[in-house]
Amino acid sequence: MAFVLPRSLQRCAAGQQVRTNSVAPRAHSLQHARKQVCIPAASSPAGPAANGAQPSGRAASVVPKAVAMKPEAGTLGKRDSKYEIFTLTTWLLREEQKGTVDGELATVIASIALACKQISSLVNRAGISNLTGLDGGENFSGEDQKKLDVISNEVFCNCLRASGRTGVLASEEEDMPIAVEESYSGNYIVCFDPLDGSSNIDAGISVGSIWGVYEPSEECPIDAIDNPEKMMEQCVLNVCQPGKDLKCAGYCLYSSSTTIVLSIGHGVWGFTLDPAIGEFVLTHRDVKIPEKGKIYSFNEGNYNLWNDDLRAYMEHVKDPAAHDGKPYSARYIGSLVGDFHRTLPPTT
Repeated sequence: MAFVLPRSLQRCAAGQQVRTNSVAPRAHSLQHARKQVCIPAASSPAGPAANGAQPSGRAASVVPKAVAMKPEAGTLGKRDSKYEIFTLTTWLLREEQKGTVDGELATVIASIALACKQISSLVNRAGISNLTGLDGGENFSGEDQKKLDVISNEVFCNCLRASGRTGVLASEEEDMPIAVEESYSGNYIVCFDPLDGSSNIDAGISVGSIWGVYEPSEECPIDAIDNPEKMMEQCVLNVCQPGKDLKCAGYCLYSSSTTIVLSIGHGVWGFTLDPAIGEFVLTHRDVKIPEKGKIYSFNEGNYNLWNDDLRAYMEHVKDPAAHDGKPYSARYIGSLVGDFHRTLPPTT
C-alpha cells in the first residue's frame, strides 16, 4: 500500500511555509490537535541549504514551537486569543519586570486583592448569613460599626499580616495604628477603610474598600524600639505621610461586579473579578478621567454648612444656561467608592 503524505507536509517538503489552526477530524494524537508551524528547510540554519544542498523530497520535521511575543507599546493586556486572559497577577509580574514595583510591594497588592475577594463574598451573602445590622460598637470616627465593618477589618488585617511584607496597619475601624508582630513584620505601611459605605449594606447598595500603601518614613523608624509608647508614636507618624509619598493607592467596588481600581504612580488600571476562575481580570486599561463630566455627587443636606464659594459652584452646575440647557445630574448614595466610580466614569 502506498503511503501518501498529507497535503500540508507535501508543501513542507517543497520548502513552503505552512500554518494551520485546524483540528483534523480523525486525529489520533495530540500533534494533530495543536498549531503546527513548518519552517522551510532553506531558511533553517541546520537545513540542507546551510551546506549548499537543495531541499530533498523528504518532508522536513514539524516541531511545534512556543514563541514569547513582546507586546507593542500601548498594547498591555491586549488579547491575542479568546482564551487568553490578563490578570492582576500577570500585570504585577509585568510591572515587576519593568522595575515599577518590587516583589515586596507586589506581594502587598496581591494580599489586598485576596482580602477583597473574601469581603466580596461576605457582602454578597450578608443577607442570608445574618451579617447585616449593627455590631454594637463605634469606630474611631464615631460611626456605629456594622457587623461587616468588624469582619472586613479582621479580613484585611489577617491578609496583610500573613503577607509578611507589612510593618504598620492603620484602619478606620481601629483607634490607633497596629504594629505587625516581628515574626510577620515587613517594611510597608498600609492605611485602609475595609468597608466604606457599610450603612448601605442592609439596602443592598454598592460599598467598597479603600487603601493606600507607604514606605516607612526615614524620620520615623520603628526598628529596635523597646518602648511600646515610643513605638506607637512612630507608628502614628508613619501613617500620617502626605499623599505624594504613596507607593500604591486604590479601591475595590462591591456591586453588580467586584472591581479593583488602583495606581502605582504610572497610570490607573481596573480589574474585574471573574467568579468563574476566582481572578481579577484586566478590564480598564490606563484609565483617564473625562475632561468634562455631567454628574455631581454631594450631600445637599449640608448646604447651609457650606462656604459661599462651594454654594456658588453648586448653583453653577445646576444652571441650565451655563451648560447649553443641560445642567449636571445629581447622584448620591453615601458610599465614597460607589459615588466616585459612578460620578467619574473611566475612559480608556
